Amino acid sequence: MALPHDRSGLLVEQGVPTTFFLNSIDRWIETMIADDRGGQDKISRLVDAKVIVKMDGIICGHLVIERLIQKYVKDCTIQWNVSEGDYVESGDTVLRINGDSSKILKVERVLLNILGKLSGIATSTNEWVTISENIGIACTRKTDWGLLDKWAVHIGGGLTHRLDRGDALMLKENDFASAKKDHEGIIETIERVISEIDSIRNSSFIITEVQDEEQAIAAAKIWMSLQNKNENLQPIVLLLDNMEISEINSTILKLESLDLRKWCVLEGSGGISIDSISKWNTIGVDLISTNSVNRGVRPID
Repeated sequence: MALPHDRSGLLVEQGVPTTFFLNSIDRWIETMIADDRGGQDKISRLVDAKVIVKMDGIICGHLVIERLIQKYVKDCTIQWNVSEGDYVESGDTVLRINGDSSKILKVERVLLNILGKLSGIATSTNEWVTISENIGIACTRKTDWGLLDKWAVHIGGGLTHRLDRGDALMLKENDFASAKKDHEGIIETIERVISEIDSIRNSSFIITEVQDEEQAIAAAKIWMSLQNKNENLQPIVLLLDNMEISEINSTILKLESLDLRKWCVLEGSGGISIDSISKWNTIGVDLISTNSVNRGVRPID
């Protein structure tokens, strides 16, 4: 089953960044350049500069670095020795920049920060993906650098998940709590809120957070009735938030017995570590989502 969590096509189309992604890239670059302030160099000469990697890993950042050079070092030329997503080893030359030394040095730290951080995220994600057998690995909206983090996760082989709040409809515990009417139980609230969704407009990617088996069954049932009514066949994403492995197993068996499993994409989330992937591989979820693939990750030196 194809997962709706791959949103990379909204960032890059046929190798070209979308306007949506370019605007994000420009905002991050502008902020980094402004904070770094450039400085003044007394000596200027034509140089052939090299960026050399000191650690093994996955390279990510081509699009961002090329945009940086294009906007702030226009008369320099850049030549990549590796492609986006390539594995490199310590000592490899990643890229060469030919141009005025003073201009190159003004963007040097920003360039290295971007390349190091995004490559670190791509490398971390690849480690997660490598040991996951039949489930997807997705990041969350807990990011340090927004869409740049998302792109690096994609290059590492992971799923971007939704890119921003407007990218997909997500109903979380707080949404249900705020929508709850007096004397209405949580199950009634979940059923009512889901039934009020414009399922035709949002059916391709809608996520509902559930806390236990009862909530999961209720959400799946009401979604199935909506889809049957509108003659749609899109599944709903049930985000199994902080549920114990044993309860997830029970929930999946219950969904299957009620013929509801086909109407769901099951996403495990909460307290997931790379050491626990072996457990998630075997319980029957379609993917897991975590911010551990991209936050607090060591940059590539």
